[in-house]
Amino acid sequence: MGSVEDTDTAPQDSRDDTITVIICSYTLARWDDLERAVASAQNQTLPAHEVIVVIDGDADLKRRADERLSGASVLMNTHPSGLSGARQTGADHASGAILVFLDDDAIADGDWLEQLLAAYEDPNVLGVGGLIDPLWREPPPRWFPAEFNWVVGCTYAGMPVKTTRIRNAIGANMSVWASVLASAGAFDSRLGRTDGRKGLYGTAEETEFGIRTTASHPGRYWVYRPEARVRHVVSAERATWRYFIRRCRVEGRAKAVLAGVTGPADGLESERVYARSVLPRAVARGIAQALKGDAGGLARAGAIATGLGVTTLAYASTRITTIRPRRRE
Repeated sequence: MGSVEDTDTAPQDSRDDTITVIICSYTLARWDDLERAVASAQNQTLPAHEVIVVIDGDADLKRRADERLSGASVLMNTHPSGLSGARQTGADHASGAILVFLDDDAIADGDWLEQLLAAYEDPNVLGVGGLIDPLWREPPPRWFPAEFNWVVGCTYAGMPVKTTRIRNAIGANMSVWASVLASAGAFDSRLGRTDGRKGLYGTAEETEFGIRTTASHPGRYWVYRPEARVRHVVSAERATWRYFIRRCRVEGRAKAVLAGVTGPADGLESERVYARSVLPRAVARGIAQALKGDAGGLARAGAIATGLGVTTLAYASTRITTIRPRRRE
């Protein structure tokens, strides 16, 4: 495909296609998961140029990682605490032309990097996201709808099933040209993941970043490639009703802040399609399953309705009660 780049705004991508994998972690409680994530990134059909592990605030985790994560560069986050700052620390020290972000509790398939890189053959691609399958530590509850897999950080029913353009990638399996990140600026920490003690816990930093980079580089776009697959661990505590409701509230609040930053038209375009098309069909399907004797179908339909209601209420209340942040320049 021929390039339609705007030469004044498009980043000057290096075409050497070297890859840096960046894995951010913040707690010893995920040590076993972190070891598996690093091992999966190091055992690829297409080897990464380097693997960088960024530790956010946990000195004990940093010491253990230094001692045991052979072959990986281990850094302490030098930016404000949270996932946005940790990712930027990794980017600051990366030497690869393409930055690939993997969650510390995700395990990549062996051809993950090879599949991601294939999408960069299109010179207009800004970044690429891949499929994120849930790896349930315990069987998922019957009431949990696949349409809400985003609650546990995974690809959800209703997303594309083949390679296509997207607004943004999901952070557990996301890549971007290093030059794009450098030219567009870092992830917005107002929308990123922190410990939540100051009410800053959010989930929309990747969305805002995707919108911002696309707007600043006309003619270029993000791509979703489902062949680039990782499996994301879902702990037992995330398979509970309490976590489901809390995560829906967080999502609603984060999208309200996002709408204030980007404007509702850009910030909620995909969410409108999801709420108007994907969810009604899922509710109807759940009711139909219940009529055929599957009690879980009715429970899933109820969870969808409740989840949508909680998310919408959290969004509306946040938009009403908070000062809308200025649009990023």
